[in-house]
Amino acid sequence: MGVLSALTRGLVRGADRMAEFTSKRGPRTFYKSRGARPTGVLTSSRKFIPVRAMIPEFVVPNLEGFNLKPYVSYKTPEGTEQPMTPEELFTQVVAPQIERDIEEGVFTKENLERYGLEKTQEGKLFKLHPKNFVC
Repeated sequence: MGVLSALTRGLVRGADRMAEFTSKRGPRTFYKSRGARPTGVLTSSRKFIPVRAMIPEFVVPNLEGFNLKPYVSYKTPEGTEQPMTPEELFTQVVAPQIERDIEEGVFTKENLERYGLEKTQEGKLFKLHPKNFVC
């Protein structure tokens, strides 16, 4: 049967034959997983063999004496700190590293990538603008 005839047949009959196969559309033995990764393998004889390396292991730190709660209310007041500008970020993060290297005599203009800066500064709004913001 051709593609056009199959399309017209589907439209005439009113059924969506190309929809996703779900547990509601399939036979009663069909069960599609809900997005969880399998923790083992299924053999050809339909036997499930769990694999220890595939089982997720959650490492939880000791939270004894930890005062913070996992929920932050929407009624909490806004923060008082202003967002950092690129100039402030540069003077607080990169400038001390450059000053230290100048004092040690190791600073070279060709090695700006060491400080997280881009190699060329043509067309930039600020000279020595950081490539990555450290938060």
